[in-house]
Amino acid sequence: MIADQFAQAIEAAGLVPPDSIHADGALHRFSATGRRSDRAAWYVLHADGLPAGVFGCWRTGLVVTWSSKPQTEQTAQERAELRHRVQQAKAQRDQEQMQRQQQAQQTAHARWEAATPTRWHQYTRDKGVQPHGLRAEPDCTLLVPMRDESGVLHSLQAIAPDGTKRFLAGGRVRGCFHLVGVPAVALVVCEGMATAHSIHECAGLAVAAAFSAGNLEPVARALRRKYPALPILLAADDDHTTEGNPGLTAARAAALAVGGLVVVPQFPADRPRKATDFNDLFSLAGADAVRACFAEVLEGLTHENH
Repeated sequence: MIADQFAQAIEAAGLVPPDSIHADGALHRFSATGRRSDRAAWYVLHADGLPAGVFGCWRTGLVVTWSSKPQTEQTAQERAELRHRVQQAKAQRDQEQMQRQQQAQQTAHARWEAATPTRWHQYTRDKGVQPHGLRAEPDCTLLVPMRDESGVLHSLQAIAPDGTKRFLAGGRVRGCFHLVGVPAVALVVCEGMATAHSIHECAGLAVAAAFSAGNLEPVARALRRKYPALPILLAADDDHTTEGNPGLTAARAAALAVGGLVVVPQFPADRPRKATDFNDLFSLAGADAVRACFAEVLEGLTHENH
């Protein structure tokens, strides 16, 4: 069956296929992970003519084209039909994504305006940092704003007192960040909010939290457009126990894209396996250890400017 073959292609791409697949040419959303709350994946499948479809994931940017007949066996007309259907599917996806992002943005504004500026939260206390303008809801959910380089609020990261983190469903993430401090000598880009606050408090620098390794480069590029002459430092998560060290790899790629420099946390010899970022370094070795990682880089920048 066409639906079974399509489901196999979805699974082969690393997504969890939906329980039922509709070959009606319309866009359908489904869970990329199998979790009920996850609606990040999508597909469009046609059964008429040359059975073909497109599927992907909004969260990762994945887009895969599938056809029931190998491209080498397709006629010129079938290839043209497939290209047309792929274009239509992508247009449907873009329209759906824009609507989802607009709805999430409205929700973000409403929740942010209704929340209260907070000076204390269990999560920031556990991380040893100050909230720096974050807000909290009555149920003690901490809200972290996700803004673009123009300061427009697009979405929120919600953090429960126990540290559970959630993003608004459908909210824009790519290129959005949480900035703490005012850019002056240099601008730091890192992954997590607690890491950003740690670096800001210890080294006195402005820091943008990109929320994930995959968003480091989009955020760095956005900030490079806004601050073309300002040195940009990528504060890497050193994922030393993960194959390929995705945090360090992403930081290096982002630095290369914007002419920036990479700063890596220097842990003591008895480093725990789970210690990867600058907030972990702060918790283990204190503010001086974090400050020392940036001091040499900042000194080099000072010499360059003189």
